[in-house]
Amino acid sequence: MFPKPKAELKPNTYAYESEPMVKATGFREYDARWLFGKEINLMGVQALGMGLGTMIGEMSVKQEIVVGHDFRGYSASIKYALISGLLAAGCKVHDIGLAVTPMAYFAQFDLDVPCVAMVTASHNDNGWTGVKMGANRPLTFGPDEMTRLKEIVLGAAFKLQPAGGYQFHENFPARYIADLTKRKPFSRRIRAVVACGNGTAGAFAPQVLEKLGVDVIPLDTELDHTFPKYNPNPEDLEMLHAIRDAVLEHKADVGLGFDGDGDRCGVVDDTGEEIFADKVGVMLARDMSALHKNAQFVVDVKSTGLFVTDPVLSRQGAQASYWKTGHSYMKRRTHELGALAGFEKSGHFFFNAPFGRGYDDGLVSAIAICEMLDHAPGKKMSDLKNALPKTWSSPTMSPHCADEAKYGIVDKVVKHFETAKAKGDKVAGQPIRDLVTVNGVRVTCEDGSWGLVRASSNKPELVVVVESPVSEKRMREMFEAMDSVLRTHPEVGEYNQKI
Repeated sequence: MFPKPKAELKPNTYAYESEPMVKATGFREYDARWLFGKEINLMGVQALGMGLGTMIGEMSVKQEIVVGHDFRGYSASIKYALISGLLAAGCKVHDIGLAVTPMAYFAQFDLDVPCVAMVTASHNDNGWTGVKMGANRPLTFGPDEMTRLKEIVLGAAFKLQPAGGYQFHENFPARYIADLTKRKPFSRRIRAVVACGNGTAGAFAPQVLEKLGVDVIPLDTELDHTFPKYNPNPEDLEMLHAIRDAVLEHKADVGLGFDGDGDRCGVVDDTGEEIFADKVGVMLARDMSALHKNAQFVVDVKSTGLFVTDPVLSRQGAQASYWKTGHSYMKRRTHELGALAGFEKSGHFFFNAPFGRGYDDGLVSAIAICEMLDHAPGKKMSDLKNALPKTWSSPTMSPHCADEAKYGIVDKVVKHFETAKAKGDKVAGQPIRDLVTVNGVRVTCEDGSWGLVRASSNKPELVVVVESPVSEKRMREMFEAMDSVLRTHPEVGEYNQKI
């Protein structure tokens, strides 16, 4: 019998090497994230594999699963511990080796396998590990599945059977690259900085774009799991500023930055100015809705209000609806509504047919961005950006807040603003026009300025975003209004970055 996981074990002890350790908070809303060695050990990962295999059996899904791993110094060992658990639970494992996350999603279709488990901590700092999972392509697990998985693993309620099998798919990336490049090269010569932050995308992104005729200027594309320059996260200003400098130095048409597991793409224009992903989404929605009548889009609550107010989208008959932040939520909602695409401010973009298969792939996003430029001869990326109505937007800002406290804090913040609206109180000097509480609270004032507070789904943090269509001053006032409420809660710590 496999023992029940412990919440904590002391390293360098017999117990640490002989018992599974799994901290409960690692089971998050739609994937799993732990500090490796501190919150989960290899036997804990093995227990996770047993639990996942057991749950797949409960779901009456064929027990076959694609498994891959990202480029961190410990990811391969974690993957093999996970595989040992999956095999013990009777799963046939299809190992695609080193991969970006969307390559694992692609493998579900290409190999006709229903389930996936991708070992990755995405953009989290070194020391973190995690697994993105699904059993119904192109969807990934949501809260219901993660809750059940947590129950099985922590309760050691495994159903083990000896029917598992293992197959390694040699050189699987070639199949993924061939799928992405089975189209004509762009008619326009595009010069692009391709930045990967020394993460996994560096092994694939440059050659995909080169095959499509892009003049690639590589930036930090060498694989180095120490991430020596900056964390591969295209929402972080440090990475965006490095891309800016390279774009200006090489007079590039665009800068494209990929996160650690390759499912997101950040953009810098030809002037070196970063374009936040939600604005890129509006630009892509304009391009796509010009080709497809009455296009429907799903956008997350962190995203710009332009999806609703942009006159070009309105004129082209496009409609957008806001939904919960998180790749699993957005993917599922985009699929349920049959929307043409879903756009998330973090850079997760979900393209349904004819553009994609419904999952988030940073390279598909990069190709769509280059295609948008191809559709606009004589125009630069900055021209397309400047054609949008002007708004002042913040980056995503994340004050520290423990996993055990963050959801309770957000509930209190939601109640604060619901009470304020009911009483007619003003926020940043203006009445509240509306509240969206599908994911935290998005407070919109009468002049269209808005602020959002929600709990991060994958780190011990809150998330704060603000925007104003009026002025930078109003944007900053909205931030002060949101932050002043957070400061009443001592559990909320310092921000990772601020405006």
